[in-house]
Amino acid sequence: MNVEQARFNMIEQQIRPWEVLDQGVLSLLALVRREDFVPPAYRALAFIDTEVPLPEGQCMLAPRVEARLLQELKLTRSDHVLEIGAGSGYMAALLAHQAARVTTFEIRPALAAMARANLQRAGIGNASVIEGDGAPGLPAQAPFDAIVLSGSVADVPPALLAQLKIGGRLVAIVGQEPVMRAVHVSRMAEQQFKRIELFDTAAPRLSGFGEPTRFQF
Repeated sequence: MNVEQARFNMIEQQIRPWEVLDQGVLSLLALVRREDFVPPAYRALAFIDTEVPLPEGQCMLAPRVEARLLQELKLTRSDHVLEIGAGSGYMAALLAHQAARVTTFEIRPALAAMARANLQRAGIGNASVIEGDGAPGLPAQAPFDAIVLSGSVADVPPALLAQLKIGGRLVAIVGQEPVMRAVHVSRMAEQQFKRIELFDTAAPRLSGFGEPTRFQF
């Protein structure tokens, strides 16, 4: 496999046509070696438009979904980001290149160890992996500039919205199969949130999140 050609094709044929036009994001996807975050047995799938299997029945999201979520966050170099669902560490690597600091939760020990090792191997020093349940968030380090859920939930968790700064934003994939949507929620004021539906997609459920709790926007 010509890795660089496959990477170019992923960006130009999958990601750019999916309304990912932010040049900073596109350049980052060319820079961060996605294949280094894919289990060796599935390396041939690294640049394919599909979810890539991970240990313990988990998976990496499709490249175009990861790229679109990253674009919607509109990160700056001063941002502190919280991710729920580290997986192999790839999304955390992308986030870390755009933000000041990334904290990512992973409930499965094997994946937490994988993410930590992959990030260290990639030379990323501003992303830390916490092994544990990310559903409650991390109140001790809140508020966050941005929160991303790298998996699906029944609805946007109020506990995480409460940990956003005013002006902060959260992206998540919400709903029940087969109908799920990516959403973007901005905290406009202490008790004011703005929710925008972005695109239809589907993703495996994040562990630790129950059925929806009603939250008023």
